[in-house]
Amino acid sequence: KPLVAVGQVTSTPDKELNFAVCAGLVREAAHRSACLVFLPEGFDYIGSNTAQTLSLAEGLDGDLMGRYAELAKEYGVWLSLGGFHERGQDWPTTQRIYNCHVLLDPAGNIVATYRKTHLCDVELEGRVTMKESSFTNPGTEIVAPISTPAGKLGLSICYDLRFPEISLALRHAGAEILTYPSAFTVPTGSAHWEVLLRARAIESQCYVVAAAQTGKNHEHRTSYGHALVVDPWGAVVAQCHEGTGLCYAEIDLDYLRRIRQEIPVHSHRRPDLYGSVAAMGLAPVP
Repeated sequence: KPLVAVGQVTSTPDKELNFAVCAGLVREAAHRSACLVFLPEGFDYIGSNTAQTLSLAEGLDGDLMGRYAELAKEYGVWLSLGGFHERGQDWPTTQRIYNCHVLLDPAGNIVATYRKTHLCDVELEGRVTMKESSFTNPGTEIVAPISTPAGKLGLSICYDLRFPEISLALRHAGAEILTYPSAFTVPTGSAHWEVLLRARAIESQCYVVAAAQTGKNHEHRTSYGHALVVDPWGAVVAQCHEGTGLCYAEIDLDYLRRIRQEIPVHSHRRPDLYGSVAAMGLAPVP
């Protein structure tokens, strides 16, 4: 069965340090024979303020993505880079970035890019205030699942987890693994992280893989951690402990197919009553 490795890191504004840590995790995962390595949202950096976040951003054709492409080639692994601060083609006019999930194949090619469609604007009085939309452009499309050695991979990012429609649309389009690379805060993570990930796995009957930020990213931010993998039955089959590290899980697609056969919720849906959840441009898969 294919083995995947799921990363947990504490990104800071120091891009060189962050790359060194992530490269070490990729190396470790490759030595364990993982075919696909997942890194979290903000794997490149987490800025301490908006101005710094914008100033450190790069394009997909920049130096940092080139270094990750070389890393994928060197170790012969797929890389799910779950939230790259991307200066898109509209940067000169908008001065805003995209939160971009990049998938690299073992040849270092960018085979998919998903730009976060749900931006995290939340305010928990006295605890957490975030307004991602103040400096980030929302993505405009859901990306069709990509075939990898571990299964058909559906791309999402962090706050997307709170919207089951995207997971159901990806499942409708053939996804077998859903990804939620994240940088959850401590208050929201301790309340909702695991239960939401397990819910997405159960309702879609997919594996769910969630790489995570953990610990103190800078003086103004602490992340929840608890990177994990959930199987299609809703069981947590791998989870990171405190600090930087990896957890590993085997992806058993025979098991996934058996669950879907035994409880065929996909064919029991009633689109005549409540419509069908499908993304524009994505063909349904039986």
